[in-house]
Amino acid sequence: MNHQDVPLWRLNLLRAFYLLVTVGLASSWGPSFLQHSELWAQRRGELGAMLITLALLCVLGLRYPLQMLPLLMFELIWKTLWILLIAVPLWQAGALTPGVESSFYACLMGVVLTPLVLPWRYIAHHYFRKSAERFR
Repeated sequence: MNHQDVPLWRLNLLRAFYLLVTVGLASSWGPSFLQHSELWAQRRGELGAMLITLALLCVLGLRYPLQMLPLLMFELIWKTLWILLIAVPLWQAGALTPGVESSFYACLMGVVLTPLVLPWRYIAHHYFRKSAERFR
């Protein structure tokens, strides 16, 4: 399976999703990243830098939607792990804070939507069935 086998509507759906990720991350993290306190930088700076970087890399997905698929796969995996390993145990312990609950719904939206836009046959072929590149 090559990139020609992925329908144009799927490529455009991927582009729309990259744009959604970019706008969502930039609007939620950009302002605090640009105007932050020292305490914010100490507690949330690494996370903010990582997510703004993810947003910037998703811009490349507008031009190269298939080549940037690992970004969306990363998004799906980290959000799934966060829900299963952080949010659910906090909820079960009755320790869910409003901030964690807000993050839970944001992550849940990504876990629900991302699998709908990913071209799973292409991913299976290129990342699991295809031969690995030679080591040099």
